Amino acid sequence: QVQLVESGGGLVQPGGSLRLSCGASGSFISINTMDWYRQAPGKQRELVAWAISASSPNYADSVKGRFTISRDNAKNTVYLQMNSLKPEDTAVYYCHAVVRVPTGWSTIWGQGTQVTVSS
Repeated sequence: QVQLVESGGGLVQPGGSLRLSCGASGSFISINTMDWYRQAPGKQRELVAWAISASSPNYADSVKGRFTISRDNAKNTVYLQMNSLKPEDTAVYYCHAVVRVPTGWSTIWGQGTQVTVSS
């Protein structure tokens, strides 16, 4: 069983910053990708940031220049540094990973962490 556990969400004022963390635990051979999605009330879940490798992060246009994804392979952890937050960033943020297990590849989701940007 592989699990993703997120932390770091909360309430922040517009212009503020938060750092989300997501750690993978359990039995797996390796982690292929780890990325971040978010889902605002009444909207579809959207991909926010992803990194196939440490040298090639990618971002949704709505967060480019404000969010930074990074990964600590030794800790099986991915981070999302969010700066200059806006009210429209309010959403539940989900960590997602594709991991290799003995039977093949498995895609897993974290439980989600709420981020609220409001004055």
